[in-house]
Amino acid sequence: MAGSAALAGWRLVRGVRSLELHRLIVALIVFCLLSMACLAYYVSNSPKIKEAPPMPFSDCGGGGAPALPGNGAAGGAGGGGAAGGSQRAPLFLPPRSGRLRPAKALDNSRTEPVVLVFVESVYSQLGQEIVAVLESSRFRYRTEVAPGRGDMPTLTERNRARYALVVYENLLKYVNLDAWNRDLLDKYCAEYGVGMVGFYKANENSLLSAQLKGFPLFLHSHLGLRDYRINPSAPLLYVTRPNQVEQGPLPGDDWTVFQSNHSTYEPVLLASTRSSSEAQAHLGSQRAVHATVVQDLGLHDGIQRVLFGNNLNYWLHKLVFVDAIAYLTAKRLSLSLERHLLVDVDDIFVGKEGTRMKVSDVEALLSTQSKLRALVPNFTFNLGFSGKFYHTGTDEEDRGDDMLLQHRKEFWWFPHMWSHMQPHLFHNVSVLAEQMRLNMLFAQEHGIPTDMGYAVAPHHSGVYPVHSQLYEAWKSVWDIKVTSTEEYPHLRPARYRRGFIHSGIQVLPRQTCGLFTHTIFYNEYPGGSKELDKSIRGGELFLTVLLNPISIFMTHLSNYGNDRLGLYTFESLVKFVQCWTNLRLQTLPPLQLADKYFQIFPEERDPLWQNPCHDKRHKDIWSKEKTCDRLPKFLVVGPQKTGTTALHWFLSLHPAITGSFPSPISFEEVQFFSGPSYDNGIDWYMDFFPFPSNVSTDFMFEKSANYFDTDVAPKRAAALLPRAKVMAVLINPSDRAYSWYQHQRAHQDPAALNNTFHQVVTAGLSAPRDVLILQRRCLKPGSYATHLERWLHYYQPSQCHIVDGAVLRSNPALAMEGIQRFLGVTPVFNYTQALTFDESKGFWCQRVEGSRPKCLGKSKGRKYTEMLPETRAFLAEHYREPNMELLRLLNRLGQPLPSWLREELQSTSWS
Repeated sequence: MAGSAALAGWRLVRGVRSLELHRLIVALIVFCLLSMACLAYYVSNSPKIKEAPPMPFSDCGGGGAPALPGNGAAGGAGGGGAAGGSQRAPLFLPPRSGRLRPAKALDNSRTEPVVLVFVESVYSQLGQEIVAVLESSRFRYRTEVAPGRGDMPTLTERNRARYALVVYENLLKYVNLDAWNRDLLDKYCAEYGVGMVGFYKANENSLLSAQLKGFPLFLHSHLGLRDYRINPSAPLLYVTRPNQVEQGPLPGDDWTVFQSNHSTYEPVLLASTRSSSEAQAHLGSQRAVHATVVQDLGLHDGIQRVLFGNNLNYWLHKLVFVDAIAYLTAKRLSLSLERHLLVDVDDIFVGKEGTRMKVSDVEALLSTQSKLRALVPNFTFNLGFSGKFYHTGTDEEDRGDDMLLQHRKEFWWFPHMWSHMQPHLFHNVSVLAEQMRLNMLFAQEHGIPTDMGYAVAPHHSGVYPVHSQLYEAWKSVWDIKVTSTEEYPHLRPARYRRGFIHSGIQVLPRQTCGLFTHTIFYNEYPGGSKELDKSIRGGELFLTVLLNPISIFMTHLSNYGNDRLGLYTFESLVKFVQCWTNLRLQTLPPLQLADKYFQIFPEERDPLWQNPCHDKRHKDIWSKEKTCDRLPKFLVVGPQKTGTTALHWFLSLHPAITGSFPSPISFEEVQFFSGPSYDNGIDWYMDFFPFPSNVSTDFMFEKSANYFDTDVAPKRAAALLPRAKVMAVLINPSDRAYSWYQHQRAHQDPAALNNTFHQVVTAGLSAPRDVLILQRRCLKPGSYATHLERWLHYYQPSQCHIVDGAVLRSNPALAMEGIQRFLGVTPVFNYTQALTFDESKGFWCQRVEGSRPKCLGKSKGRKYTEMLPETRAFLAEHYREPNMELLRLLNRLGQPLPSWLREELQSTSWS
């Protein structure tokens, strides 16, 4: 009994101990979970522990240059340059014997400032890179697929050269031209002082060594090179600054170097082979450096050239290519050495906790600004603010806000929106203006300057595509005169960005620099930190400065906190530019910068409106109350006095076709693409059209007869309406001229009232100005082929339809049948039943059941005396060649000849 009691007691004790152990284990698990949760919360909510911000590039720290044999010059260990530091000893080339005479100065004054580029194909990479440099520099060019054999493009016109420079993507395509074309091109270059640039890129079939056919020049290919340097004696150097060495291996093993003993060749860029044994075996030379880019001074055959032993992938080649263009065109195709920079810091006071600027960041901003002012005159950071978010960070970041305001006079300032909302979301001008007044009040309360005349809209909303309410509110509240955007005409490619002026506000192109709100840590830069450094050291950011005389860079508040990538980027960029170029950097306030910009590019004052619905980014920042469905599907472009008003009336009878609303000034014609109304913008234009009831079947159109012969109209129309169809009505140009003269007489034009038609069309250059103006308006539109070619430059032939004006007058139902087929409109309308000929009017009118026909106004169908036979004979001779050009054009397009043109051909001996 006692034994069983003891056993029961032991079991009880063991059970209690086991329960306590279980509880202890559970408690430990709970404790661990709570600890992990606390740690996770602390890590996620505490400031990120990061490495020290990266240091900007040192002053011209390209490294030392080894001594070159034969000259005794040794490279210094440190870099020189405008940025400070010890000056590097010049890199002189080995002595050269036999130099005959200096290069002959180029005289290409009889050339047009256009570059002819021979490419391998329209898709070749190097060809596209060549074009990108030309487009970025705003140089005119023409590309042609390089002919191995066959005809050269026309090189001259009226004893002037059509091109000032020839560029060959593949040098061998020039060297291996057939004798006829080679002789033709060489004579052209020699006679007109036209230079040439050629690229030689070795491939798997290239010989290791060969002489360039027809030249005292040897090529050695498939080399690995290192330590790139610039010859300070090269005559073409302009932007490029010599005396620097780009140390390290060059990318790839497909480099080509040039060797020659002829005095016509001057090295421009030189490099060493990666191993001396390779140089000895491959080149048979002990020379320490070899030329990868050479300048042909023209002493061999009278033609100056620059030859590259690789493509443009390496950044230094792009720099020298820019200099080659300038030198070979006698600087007719070059920019000045002045470069203006403005660094905008958007979103001041805006940003999430942990990403904003602290006191130490503001101190670094001030310090870097001071250092940059020593390198870039007047350099000042331009701060954009939204006052609503002041003091919405951590305590430390709020103290950073206060320090920015404490040093507010050290910076320039510009407003965003008070609440940082996108302006296109505001449809009421007064509400939008009230948001701006809140930001203005904040600025006044904190002593921020309010007279800079510059503003930037959040996300560039409302600037382009234009939101007219934004421009109106900006002017009324802030007196804004200048803004900037990256969206005109499109974000990409960046080289196409341009400026324009709208509603009295100058809009400048804005550049990105690889720094966005999320790029805040150096080691977490997209693609790795090497991508940012590559952009600075000869990449996209460097090229932006090189190829644009004025650059406004967009950065953000977060780029100046955290790793301070904004400071790192621009201090490094400025030093790199000054190490490798002769560019003179400076900064101007926005208003002065805008004046400077449009002095350099006056042709950009007038905007070119694009269709917002053809660019997703544009559609996203365009008012949701607007729709592209209100834009016309086709245009009747004229010319005047050919029957376009009648055509407009006939089209309007169709149940599926709707014309534009009448204008109080120009009646049924909007005249948007041809006159000052274009400056009003596309909102103004769309107000002339209704909202279609069925987008797919409704056809809206506009008729403005002066579009036909207005130079800018085709380009403007195609930019906004690239998919539209275009119709022109053509009659005998002599009859058109006479009709215009009678039209002007009816409108009391003194020149028409005081002179006969014969006197007007036969007037000489000494005639009174008003007579010459009337003569031009009578005769110029009748050169139909010239104007049609301009429209066909922007529209495909399948988009264009020529209406025979004689048929439209005599048998409109037949003409309208062809027009309906061209438009693809349904249902097909029966014009035979709808129209009837009115004998008293002498014209076709609308048939109205149970009533008199409905006809055009009194001014249409006007009768006047017959044209004098001698005048008709004079005009027939005047339009002989223009009509022949029209014949050739219509035959080329496969379009039928108008009946009046066939009659003209049959009545003369032209055919």
